[in-house]
Amino acid sequence: MTTESGEAPAPTPSGTGRRVVVVGQGYVGLPLAMRAIETGHRVIGFDLDKRKVSALAAGESYIDDIDDAGLRAALDTGRYLPTDSSDQLAGFDVAVITVPTPLTEGAPDISFIESAVVTLATHLQAGAMVILESTTYPGTTEDVVAPLLESGSGLQAGKDFFLGYSPERIDPGNQVWDFKKTPKVVSGVDEASMREVKAFYDGIVDTTVPVGGTREAELTKLLENTFRHVNIALVNELAMHARSLDIDIWDVIDAANTKPFGFMPFYPGPGVGGHCLPVDPSYLSWQFERRLGSVSRFVKIANDVNNGMPAYVAGRVQAGLNDRLKAVKGSSIIVLGVAYKKNSNDARETPATELILRLLALGADVKVFDEHVGPYELDDKTERLATLDDDVLDASDAVVVVTNHDDLDYGRVVERAEYVFDTRRSLTAGPSVEHL
Repeated sequence: MTTESGEAPAPTPSGTGRRVVVVGQGYVGLPLAMRAIETGHRVIGFDLDKRKVSALAAGESYIDDIDDAGLRAALDTGRYLPTDSSDQLAGFDVAVITVPTPLTEGAPDISFIESAVVTLATHLQAGAMVILESTTYPGTTEDVVAPLLESGSGLQAGKDFFLGYSPERIDPGNQVWDFKKTPKVVSGVDEASMREVKAFYDGIVDTTVPVGGTREAELTKLLENTFRHVNIALVNELAMHARSLDIDIWDVIDAANTKPFGFMPFYPGPGVGGHCLPVDPSYLSWQFERRLGSVSRFVKIANDVNNGMPAYVAGRVQAGLNDRLKAVKGSSIIVLGVAYKKNSNDARETPATELILRLLALGADVKVFDEHVGPYELDDKTERLATLDDDVLDASDAVVVVTNHDDLDYGRVVERAEYVFDTRRSLTAGPSVEHL
C-alpha cells in the first residue's frame, strides 16, 4: 500500500484500525488474525502455502478453532486479506511472526523465522512494530531478529522501530481458554517497545503479563512446555513400573489428586505430540548446552521416556493379543485417533504415527479412524477408514484408543470389539478393555 506520491504511508498510532501483518496462518496465526479483525484492525494474513491462502480466500478454515462462518465474517468486513504476495506487506504498522520452529537433526531450526524477518525488513518503516510469537530459544529476538531487521531496513531497533516477543499460548480445541481469555506474556527490547507491544495486545486480549525482557519471555514459553513434558514423562514411567507391580496407576493418580495442595495431576498416554512438547524442551536443552556447556538432564530423560511410549504401547498390544492366543502378525488392529490431543484436528508430531509403524513392523494389518483429522499420510499399508462400521469392529482382533475424541461412540466399540487397549482411560476397564 502506497500513497499517491508512491511513498509508504506513516504507521498508524497505537490503538485499533492499524494495518497488521500476521506472518503464518496456522494454528497460532489464524486465531490471532481473526481476533485482530474483531477489534477493528486491518489484517494481512501472509502465508507462503498457496493452498492455505486459497482456502482462506474461499472462506474455508482448516483448523478447529476457527469455523468457516467466522472466517467468512472476517472476509466480509473487507479488513482481512489472505495472501502469499510479499508486496502486500508494504506499509504495515504491526507485524507478528507466527511461523513454525521445528527441530532439524535434533537442533533448533529457526530458518522460517529468519526468512520471515528478512521479508519484513524490506517493508519496515520508522514507527512500525515487529513482534515474534514463534517458540524459540532465549536470545533469538535480540541476537537474530533485531540484527536482520536492522540490516535489511537501515533502521535501529528501539530507536526507529519497536521490537518485542510474546510467546503464543494457543491450545487447539480448548473451548474455555481461547485466544482472548488466555493471559498474554509481553516483552520488548526496550521500555518503549514494551509499552507498544503491551498496548497492542491490551486491545485484543483480556490480560497481558509484562516481563523484564525478551529473553525472559522466550524462556517463559520453554518453561511452560518443559514443565508439562517432564511431568508427563514422570507419570508415563510410573505407569510402566506400576503395571509391573500390579498397581493401577490411574487409581493412584485419582487418589493423589484429592490432595488440595502440592499436587497437580498429569496422566499417562501413548506419547506426546503437537508442535510444543516434542520440540520446545529440546530448544531449551540445546541452548543450555551451547551457551553453558551442560545438558538438561531432565529434558533428556523426559525425551527418552516419552519418545519410547509408542514402542511400549505396541508391546502391550502384542502381549494382550498373546493372552488371547493370537499373534500380532496377521492380526487386524484398528487405531482410533491420530490427532495428538482430543477434539482437535492437529496431527503434528502425533505419537500415533510411531505406534502404527511399530505395529506394521510386527506384521499387523492396521486400520486408522479419525474423523477430526484431514489428510494423514503414512504409507500404502495402512487403510484409512471413512466410517467405523460394526462389521469392521467385529472383524478386528484389537482396537487401540490413541486419541479419545468426545464424539466417538465408545459403548459401541466395547460392545463389538473383542479386545480394546485404551491408552487414555476413556473406557471402563473390563474383560475386553485394558488400560495403559
